[in-house]
Amino acid sequence: MTDSGTLRVSPVSVRRRETFRERALDRESPLRRLDWVLILAIGGLCTLGALLVWGATKPNQVAHGLDPNAFLKKDILNIGIGLSLAALAALVDYRTIRAYAPVVYVASLAGLVAVLVPHVGTRINGSHSWIPIAAGFEVQPAEFAKIAIIVLMAMLLGEQRDSVDIGPDGRDVWLTLAMCALPVLLILAQPDVGTIMVLGFVIFGVISMSGVSSRWVVGLLVVAVLGALVITHLHLLKQYQIDRLTSFTNPAKDTQGFGYNTHQARIAIGSGGWFGEGLFHGTQTNGHFVPEQQTDFVFTVAGEELGLVGSGLLVILVGVVLWRGLSIAARAGDAFGTLVAVGVVCWFGFQAFENIGMTVGIMPVTGLPLPFVSYGGSAMFANMLAVGLLQNVYMRSRT
Repeated sequence: MTDSGTLRVSPVSVRRRETFRERALDRESPLRRLDWVLILAIGGLCTLGALLVWGATKPNQVAHGLDPNAFLKKDILNIGIGLSLAALAALVDYRTIRAYAPVVYVASLAGLVAVLVPHVGTRINGSHSWIPIAAGFEVQPAEFAKIAIIVLMAMLLGEQRDSVDIGPDGRDVWLTLAMCALPVLLILAQPDVGTIMVLGFVIFGVISMSGVSSRWVVGLLVVAVLGALVITHLHLLKQYQIDRLTSFTNPAKDTQGFGYNTHQARIAIGSGGWFGEGLFHGTQTNGHFVPEQQTDFVFTVAGEELGLVGSGLLVILVGVVLWRGLSIAARAGDAFGTLVAVGVVCWFGFQAFENIGMTVGIMPVTGLPLPFVSYGGSAMFANMLAVGLLQNVYMRSRT
């Protein structure tokens, strides 16, 4: 304090603040190098998702005298944990993650094996896909297997391309397919048909973009069709699963049976109009006509309570995420970064299309959540880890 009563600021404090400001404005600062458009799009999806989960669950919670905000609180907690995981995935240089790809792969296999062990995994809705842990939380290893497969494929297919600037040869592709077959078979044993579909699209997309010959692309398409026929012919799926997968081909058939979900979903979406009936005011949602509305059929809540405008905004935000992912893939400094970004885009793109498509009757019904929107811990954590990888590649890409 000076004689005049004014507060004297220490020169050391001033220098510290200036140093901090300079670091924040440094072109190499992590904050400056983040993809803020991607962050804002993810934030919008998570915000909309929390509102939709709240709208889908609050009326039922109130009717049963339970905490009306219970699902909302858990969803916000999941988002918070997911953001921490995303930050962790973004901080560690993705080229370091590349070196540990085999470790991540083996860890994912261990989780997929554990979920099939009696008294370890638990069966929900006919699928043996979850491992109960403390405090009522459950982990779904198949969600994290998506990341492991993407990272491993990028390592196997990108190594030769980085060294000699040509696409991978036949041995690389065969090795990649063999390594992918193990987790796919384990997930098929659960069975989790939706995740198998996502992984199939991811595998096809990453291999197609790795620089392989067009013969491989055509061959993979043929194998996919033959594989679907073999699975059906050998009765590897139960009849109710086949009915769910084929119900979209004839939506008017058995609307009180296996076609009930999609029939009610279309009614809910169609009743929303332009601006919807308002949050908590959807008649289909409040009447519990559509099952699993906070998870698999969350898009029906958007259609009914937020209308075409709200659900359209959701679709636009998904499109922004995919656009930014493709931009990151294009500017990546090496093949590994490019293929990781391509794998994440294939994952998010196909899963979003499948989830929204099944609610409007153009895709088969599966248990796939809508990324960043549906309620669920494992899915949110895996999605956020994938976003962290995208930011990781973006921060360390060429300018």
